[in-house]
Amino acid sequence: MSFIDRIDPEILHALDTYPAERYIAIGDDPPKAREMTESINREMRANLPPTDVNIDELTIPGPDCDIPLAIYQPPNPAPRGGLLWLHGGGYIVGVERDDARCIEFAEFIGCAVVSVGYRLAPESTYRESIADSFSALNWMVDNASQLGIDKDRVAIGGGSAGGGLAAGLALYNRDNKGPDLAFQLLIYPMIDDRHDTPSGHEVTHPTIWNRDVSFKAWKMYLGDEYGSDNVSPYAAAARATDLSDLPPALVTVGTMDLFRDENINYAQRLMAARIPTDLQVFAGMYHGAEMLVPEAAASRQMRLDYLTTLKRAIG
Repeated sequence: MSFIDRIDPEILHALDTYPAERYIAIGDDPPKAREMTESINREMRANLPPTDVNIDELTIPGPDCDIPLAIYQPPNPAPRGGLLWLHGGGYIVGVERDDARCIEFAEFIGCAVVSVGYRLAPESTYRESIADSFSALNWMVDNASQLGIDKDRVAIGGGSAGGGLAAGLALYNRDNKGPDLAFQLLIYPMIDDRHDTPSGHEVTHPTIWNRDVSFKAWKMYLGDEYGSDNVSPYAAAARATDLSDLPPALVTVGTMDLFRDENINYAQRLMAARIPTDLQVFAGMYHGAEMLVPEAAASRQMRLDYLTTLKRAIG
């Protein structure tokens, strides 16, 4: 069967939703890609249903610049679980206002969500992204009482590049004796710069996250480490040789995702390191499909499964 024939029929039409130019721009013209992405995000925010979740925006001091945050607070009584959320966008695009995802987390789980506007490539590399995320995590835990968060129920998570950053942050947090974490939520995480797997070679379709644009994004994100044997595991968690003493994890991915095989392998390695790990693989789903076609049956099931798993961990 061809690549197209193996995609879930309910999500197939969305391959034509966003033009290939957006993905081309991520690799070749990041400022243009950011303009296109923000336009899409504004439209998505405008179409969201009403919510009781309160959204605040603020900045906190970072290691060498201010870090923008968006904080999502549900109406249920404190103390609540807390999720540090890292947005996707190939490490190139995206902002802290990730309403579609963060409102759903806050509503379903009843947790506070702190979404981080970490620095992006190519202006910055993974070093700055990790530094911003670690600073935001420490700020969140230090201010837990004001945020209504139970320090014993703090998770980190992200989708795509955000999932990769969350995996790298879990390693960095462990190695730098950061706060105790209850969970890491890794939604089709971008964790391996090599893509030397069957799925890493197979996914080349121009209107989904594909091999060509992914390599361009990695080159910008890794900076002078790109193409070397010394890529930091904080940048590409699949490079880590020691996965011990990490928080419990969920790894979720679709069978038609560029990251499928590297995600499955990472989950298996977490299990081998005796980290409690859930692995969820969804037939016919390509990268980001559960957000692009949210009403498809497979999309609803994917979101329900990772929301339920996170609720078990910090709800």
